[in-house]
Amino acid sequence: MNKGIYIATLEPHSGKSMISLGLMRTLLGKTAKVGYFRPIINDVEKEEKDNHIDTILSYFDVKLAYKEAYAFTRSEVIHKRNEGKSGEVIDTIIQKYKKLEEEFDFVLVEGSDFSGEGSVFEFDVNVVIAKNLGLPVIIVASGQKKTWEELMGNLEMAYHAFEDKDVDVIAMVSNKVQEENVEPAKLYMKNFLPKNVEAFAIPLIDTLDNPTLKEIVTALEGKILFGKEFLDNQTGNFGVGAMQLRNYLTTLKNESLVITPGDRADIILGALQANISSNYPRISGIILTGGLTPEPSILKLIDGLSQIVPIISVEDGTFNVTNRVGAIKSNIYADSIQKIQTTISTFERYVSFDPLVERLVNFQPHGMTPRMFQYSLVKRAQQSKKHIVLPEGEDERILTAASRLVAMDLVEITLLGDPELIKKKLMKMGLNLDLEKVNIIDPTKSDRFQDYAETLYELRKHKGVNLDMARDWMSDVSYYGTMMIYKGDADGMVSGAAHTTQHTIRPALQFIKTKPGVSVVSSVFFMCLEDRVSVFGDCAINPNPTAEELAEITISSAESCVAFGIDPKIAMLSYSSGTSGKGADVDRVRKATEIVKKKRPDLKIEGPIQYDAAVDITVGKSKLPDSEVAGQANLLIFPDLNTGNNTYKAVQRETGALAIGPMLQGLNKPVNDLSRGCTVDDVFNTVVLTAIQAQGI
Repeated sequence: MNKGIYIATLEPHSGKSMISLGLMRTLLGKTAKVGYFRPIINDVEKEEKDNHIDTILSYFDVKLAYKEAYAFTRSEVIHKRNEGKSGEVIDTIIQKYKKLEEEFDFVLVEGSDFSGEGSVFEFDVNVVIAKNLGLPVIIVASGQKKTWEELMGNLEMAYHAFEDKDVDVIAMVSNKVQEENVEPAKLYMKNFLPKNVEAFAIPLIDTLDNPTLKEIVTALEGKILFGKEFLDNQTGNFGVGAMQLRNYLTTLKNESLVITPGDRADIILGALQANISSNYPRISGIILTGGLTPEPSILKLIDGLSQIVPIISVEDGTFNVTNRVGAIKSNIYADSIQKIQTTISTFERYVSFDPLVERLVNFQPHGMTPRMFQYSLVKRAQQSKKHIVLPEGEDERILTAASRLVAMDLVEITLLGDPELIKKKLMKMGLNLDLEKVNIIDPTKSDRFQDYAETLYELRKHKGVNLDMARDWMSDVSYYGTMMIYKGDADGMVSGAAHTTQHTIRPALQFIKTKPGVSVVSSVFFMCLEDRVSVFGDCAINPNPTAEELAEITISSAESCVAFGIDPKIAMLSYSSGTSGKGADVDRVRKATEIVKKKRPDLKIEGPIQYDAAVDITVGKSKLPDSEVAGQANLLIFPDLNTGNNTYKAVQRETGALAIGPMLQGLNKPVNDLSRGCTVDDVFNTVVLTAIQAQGI
């Protein structure tokens, strides 16, 4: 049984990292434990780590020690090769790989980088390693600075080189090609590839190819004077500020890196002013050359500015610095979260590895792991992009989550709030949120305000609401956001980061209303535990449900499980298991269980049952030996809000589980409530859940 795949390239800077990141995300959605291995890494300083390994292990939280993720450094391989010990190199690589193969369900192996001494023999080394590990190969080549004939010739030669050594090539990727050459590249590769070998092409993405300020500072050994917190700013282009300010301002482009002598206070201040002006493009940073720094009075002025970009001082002259900046190759680092997300998003847009992975991962994992669940959420959201309104658009957590959602192209976002205040917050936070892809609406200044108010009046006038009251309510972001859904101007809403649950849900109950046949709005949390996903309901809405309400909550929760790919095994929780317990509370749970069995005989359900008997196979079999649910429950229904809310929070805090939700059930259109103590991840995950609900699930 195959348990790995090898990614090989033909040259340095091929964009191989994009394939590794994208494929790692894909694999984690298909199987529980994915390992990562690099047979040969570049030489690094004693206290440093290989950037590829550090990025993968950190971003995907792979439980693997750094030293177990590689076999040799480049210099070690060259030394052993010179000593005639190449066989020892292969033996060690096989041993380390096989150890990972035993520990993980699947292993992603990334070949060497073709940089530095010894790169001339690396292609053959990668062929030999892939053959000895018995792994199929994905070949990646860059089209940058190549003619069409050179790129395709290299790919065809590489394919035959692997095939001649009986190494199976399962896919080829032409990376960094011109946008107009994406489809022609795929067609050309298919001309020389067998039908069972996939061909993909990915265009050159400027935001990935340009270095960040952090990379530039490192390469130039610069001194950071200001803006250290914004070193992840991406450079779009660079230019020298040597002319008069009035002329230089006309040359600025979006994300420009300004290079100017350190004594040009006019250029420095002019560029900073242009950065905050709505009439000029945003700049990414300023490089001060010649070892010169502005006079103290100028430094004091800059230090007092409310908005800043990185300002770096370097010793080299302007000419040398400009040439060196132009030669810097962009890389992806473990802390480059936005770049990683853009990389994965680009991969998923142009590469469809799902059918390929299905062939590679030829076993069926038991249950749904947290990684698989989170991956499935993102994939489902991408299938049909929905429009989600976020009423608390001025909250920094909301803005950060929105930036991630837009970067991954998961949903269309509308933020409610003061547009100018939101833009200022974005600049202050250093968030690169593409405002062309986000709607920002001030409810009271919206051209739809009057129509929304009149609609609310018509809907609620039988309850004594007049038009003035309707206008007053519509100035509230929760009412405005809910009305957007009602009118079809948005598909769902997520709120609660700065508002109470009642504030968030009341408008939905007033005019979104419940689905036909549903009388109870309830909620579930998806609890991502270490090795499984459990669903908890209801932990957020109903304080003391009756037996009938508890049954309805259970059925709604089971339907939510099925919708999100979880086969529900339902535990109706109580303080006793089976028929032993007596009392009003346990009788209520017992009655609710019977109602569910009568209405939905197809569901696997047990109740009343205690928590330990529900989730622990040993306890479950001892207390209820004939139950098909005991010890295996993944949908746990709590008898009341007090129990449910405290339990989910206890599990979350004590185990480190990720609690996604609450997701509300029963409304005609999705409205979901956040906790006021929510994190950015909570916002992100809840928006994704809401988008999936809006797809009609």
